[in-house]
Amino acid sequence: MSRVINPESAGKERTRLTKAVALAVRELARQGEPNDKARDLAAFVALALQAVAETIDVSVAAWEKRDYWVKADRFRMDWLWAGQYAAKMRTAVLAEDWATIALVMTQTAQKLSKVEVPAGHRLGTPWVGAYRQLKAQG
Repeated sequence: MSRVINPESAGKERTRLTKAVALAVRELARQGEPNDKARDLAAFVALALQAVAETIDVSVAAWEKRDYWVKADRFRMDWLWAGQYAAKMRTAVLAEDWATIALVMTQTAQKLSKVEVPAGHRLGTPWVGAYRQLKAQG
């Protein structure tokens, strides 16, 4: 029996999500005032950062099996911000606290400053309906 290879690894998912978050942050920066699109963008950032934070332990599990504890811990520390920013963003979006949203967006943009999203990307608009989804999750 041959090996089963999963083409949808946690690393690929994290890369796709970080590109989408970078695109959403840039799009939100273009918004002039809080509207439905801005709410969707902010909610998407909260949901996507939470999804990024959930991929960390999956990625680290293989290193821990091989006793690469330092590498695993360093990776966790490098991505610790994702879960923290997701929680702050979720609270701010649900409370419609636009000052906090702007602050977290700026911090997120700094963390993702090296992420390149090509002009001809195929990400689309994944943030459509994100506010409704965030409210449904509570």
